[in-house]
Amino acid sequence: MATVEVRSLVKRFGSVEVLHRISATIEDRSFVVLVGPSGCGKSTLLRMIAGLEPVSEGEIAIGGVVVNDMEPKSRDVAMVFQNYALYPHMKVFDNMAFSLKLAKVAGSVIQEKVAYAAQILNLTPYLDRYPRQLSGGQRQRVAMGRAIVRNPKVFLFDEPLSNLDAQLRVQMRTEIKALHQRLGSTAIYVTHDQIEAMTMADKIVVMRDGHIEQAGPPLEVYDRPCNLFVASFIGSPAMNLIQGRLQRSAERCRVQTADGIELPLPTGVNGSDGQEVYYGVRPDHLGFGDRMGIDAIVGVVEPTGANTLVFATIGNQKVCASFSERYNFRPGDRIGLVPRLDCVHLFDRQSGINLMP
Repeated sequence: MATVEVRSLVKRFGSVEVLHRISATIEDRSFVVLVGPSGCGKSTLLRMIAGLEPVSEGEIAIGGVVVNDMEPKSRDVAMVFQNYALYPHMKVFDNMAFSLKLAKVAGSVIQEKVAYAAQILNLTPYLDRYPRQLSGGQRQRVAMGRAIVRNPKVFLFDEPLSNLDAQLRVQMRTEIKALHQRLGSTAIYVTHDQIEAMTMADKIVVMRDGHIEQAGPPLEVYDRPCNLFVASFIGSPAMNLIQGRLQRSAERCRVQTADGIELPLPTGVNGSDGQEVYYGVRPDHLGFGDRMGIDAIVGVVEPTGANTLVFATIGNQKVCASFSERYNFRPGDRIGLVPRLDCVHLFDRQSGINLMP
C-alpha cells in the first residue's frame, strides 16, 4: 500500500481551469472520501490520480514516486467505476481474471487470486455465472473483485453505488468499508452523497468549484465546519441558517433577526456589533422547551421512525428540528426551541467564515 500526495495540482480543459492548485495527502491505509456537489472537480481529481487525465501543473506522487508521466497501468492503482463495465460474454471468474490473463500471470496464481477475492466478497457460488444472471450488488462486487485480484497500492472508487437502490447502497457501503479494513488498503472514494462520506471515511475532503474547502475526520468536519458552504453541505437534514445581526453588550452576545427575535450565543464569540451573520444550528441540536426557548410555529411534522423531523418557522424564516422523543405536534402549534449553545455556529454573511473560536 502507499501514501498518495497531491501537490499544487492544476487541471485545465483548454482555457478553462477546473482544479486550482489542489494540495492533499492521503495517508497509507486510510479511506479518504472526496465529496462535493456535481462539477466541483472530485472525479477529475480521481481520474488524474489514476492517470486517465493529464496533469496541467503540479505533481501527483504515489508511494513517494512522482507519477505524472506514468501510464495508468504502471501506477499500480485499481479503479472501480460507477458503471460496472463487466464483459457480458464472460463468466464472473473470467471477468475477475481478465487483467491477470493480459499480464500473462501463471494459471495457478490466477486461480488463487480469484478464489481469494471471491471468498472475501462472497462471490464463490457465482464464479460460473454470467453478469446478466447477477443482481446489481453482485455485479458491483465483481467489479471490486476485478480490482482486488491485482493487489494494487491504491483503490480508487468513482461513485460506485449511485446505480443501486437505497437499501442496497446502505448494504454495499458497509461491505466496502469492511473490505477496506480487511485488506488494509489505501482507498480514495468519490461521492456527492454526504451520508456515504460521513459513514465510510477516515477523512473527508470537501470540494467546491475546484478548491478544497475543508479536510478532516468526518465528525470534526460535522461539528466544526470552517465556513458556510461546508456547514450547509455536510449533514442531513442540513444545518439551519437563520439571518440576523450580531448584537454585543457588556453582559452577553446574541443574534437579532429582522423580526426582532433574539437567538442566544455562547460567550467568546468573534465578530463586531451589528455585523450581518447567519446563526447556525443543526436540527439535532435543537431541543423542545415548551413555552421556553425560541418561539416557533410548527408547519410540517415528518415521523421517520427513530426520529421525528419538525419543520417550523421562527419569524419568517424556516427551520428544522429533529427529536428522538415522539412529541404529538400538529401544524400551527406554537413551541419553544432551545439550541445547545455548545453546538451553535455563527457565520459572517458576506465571507461565510465561521466566527466561533
